[in-house]
Amino acid sequence: MLEIRCYQNTDYHHVWNLHIVGLQQVNAYAGDGPWDNDLHSIEDVYLKNQGTFLVGVYDGRIVAMGAFRKTSEQRAEIKRMRVHPDMQGRGFGQRIMEALEARARELGYSTLHLDTLTLQIAAQHLYRKNGFQEVDRKMQRGFECIFFEKSMQ
Repeated sequence: MLEIRCYQNTDYHHVWNLHIVGLQQVNAYAGDGPWDNDLHSIEDVYLKNQGTFLVGVYDGRIVAMGAFRKTSEQRAEIKRMRVHPDMQGRGFGQRIMEALEARARELGYSTLHLDTLTLQIAAQHLYRKNGFQEVDRKMQRGFECIFFEKSMQ
């Protein structure tokens, strides 16, 4: 059974490794750079700023994660959705998404938004399945990104 809980400082290395493995799986890991600064400051970026960072623990190990951060009084951005490749297809991403949406509602957000790469087919499917609508596409750091939004009302 997947246990979903809030991030703790002792989770840092496990979260970082899951992030890298998730991106390597779709050939999208560009190395550590400023685009990953939020993962080096999870408490400040997410936990202390009307956001959240959740981890999914299965059999004693972190195998899933997801977060959101405040972007305006009414909007929050979903970030860092990852499920370890060995654990995909078990509904763990769905469980993390549901927990994030529930927390966003508790905090009063009316819109969630996110981006993902065209390379991340499973992520696109998860977002569309959960009511996110594509609103834009742009090239960023050599990758084509798809931007999604969802009204929480």
